[in-house]
Amino acid sequence: MANKAYLVTGGAGFIGSHIVERLVGEGHDVRVLDDFSSGHEANLESFRTKVELIRGDIRDAQLVNDAVNGVDIVFHEAALGSVPRSVADPLTTHEVNITGTLNVLLAARDAGVKRVVYASSSSVYGETPVLPKSEDLTPKPLSPYALSKLTGEHYSSVFKHVYGFEIVSLRYFNIFGPRQDPESQYAAVVPRFITALLEGRAPVVYGDGLQSRDFTYVENVVNANLLASEAEGVAGRAFNVACGGRYSLLDLLARIKEALGSGIDAIHEEPRAGDVRDSQASIEAAQRELGYQVSVGFEEGLRRTVEWYRGTTTR
Repeated sequence: MANKAYLVTGGAGFIGSHIVERLVGEGHDVRVLDDFSSGHEANLESFRTKVELIRGDIRDAQLVNDAVNGVDIVFHEAALGSVPRSVADPLTTHEVNITGTLNVLLAARDAGVKRVVYASSSSVYGETPVLPKSEDLTPKPLSPYALSKLTGEHYSSVFKHVYGFEIVSLRYFNIFGPRQDPESQYAAVVPRFITALLEGRAPVVYGDGLQSRDFTYVENVVNANLLASEAEGVAGRAFNVACGGRYSLLDLLARIKEALGSGIDAIHEEPRAGDVRDSQASIEAAQRELGYQVSVGFEEGLRRTVEWYRGTTTR
C-alpha cells in the first residue's frame, strides 16, 4: 500500500487507536480527531509523536472540515457507543452518531477524500431470529444506538447514489482486545469480566448469561478496515466483521476464570433494555468482496487480552 494520508476519527479510542497504530507502523501520515469523551491519550502513548492530534468534537462542522483537509482516506470510528447509554440519553446519541457522522461525510466529500470507512454495528440487526446474520437480512434496530448506526449506513448508500462518493460500512460484532476501557458504566463485557476477577470482585451478568455473541478480536477489525479502504466495487455497501462463531456470556466467563485461575462466581442482575439475545455473523460477503479472513480467533484473542489486562494491573 503506497504512502497515504489518513484521518481516524475517534482515533484515541479502543478500536481507533489500534487502526492508528497499524497505519503508523506502515509509515503513513496519520491524523487523529478525538474529543476524549471516551478515548484516552494513553492509548496513543507509544506512537504519539508520529501522529497529528486534533482535539475536538465531530459535532463541530468547521473543525471536521479542517480535519479532513489533505486526507486520502477517513476511518470514521468516532461515536457514542453503548446500547444502555443510548437508551438513557437518545438525544446525545443522535447528535453525535447521526449529525456528527453527517458532518464527517459532508466534509470528506467536499475535501475530495477518496473513501470513508464507517464503523457500524451488529446491533442494527436487532432481534432477528436467523443465525448467522447475513447482510441481506432486513435490519430491525431495537435501541437508539442501533438506529443511529443504521442511519449512518443509509447515509453511506445515499452519498454513493446521489454524489458518487465512496463510503463502506463495517458492522462490528462485539469487538474486544487490549486498551478497551473497563471503567465506564457502559463498558463492554470482556474488560468488565477480566478486571473484576483480577480485582477479586464478582463480575455482573445481566440476565441468565445464556445470551450469545460473536466475540471478535480487534486485530481482525483493523485488517477489515484497511481492506475496506482499498477494495474495488464495494462503495455504498455494508459488511459484517466478526469471526463467525458464537459464545454465551457464561462460556466467556468460564474461559476467563480458567485463564486467571479464579473461583469467583458471577452476580446476576436484570436483563438490560435494548440488548439482543443472540448474535452471530455470516462473514462470507466480507471474505468474498473484501478479501477478509479471521487472523486471530476467539481463544487466541482472549488469551492475548487477559495477558494484557493482567500486565496493566502489575505496572
